Amino acid sequence: MTCTNESQQDRKKEMMAVHDAMDVLSGKWKIYIISSICHYNRRRFSDILNDVVGISNKMLSKELKELETNRLVKRTVLDTHPVTVQYELTKHGLTLRNIINNLTEWGIAHRKEIIAKD
Repeated sequence: MTCTNESQQDRKKEMMAVHDAMDVLSGKWKIYIISSICHYNRRRFSDILNDVVGISNKMLSKELKELETNRLVKRTVLDTHPVTVQYELTKHGLTLRNIINNLTEWGIAHRKEIIAKD
């Protein structure tokens, strides 16, 4: 079976879209950070730090800034003493909720599959 030019162009566009998505979401920590915020709706910096095992303060700060730049996460500084910073998904970031939920369900099923005895 051969692809038509139109079909090949469509596939290139689809692959570029995957490339774009992976460019924004790639790295060791971003999916974990998005997942933490997604499952709780709003998270403080320290909460995310506790949720994402192994991430440093500096790396979490860097990743959150990148997620803000890509309009996936909104940072809110609350007028408290000491200052509290909360993070939540933007309207655009919320479009990832189904993906995070599907990934969670797949991870649970995969763990069961791997642990299951044949």
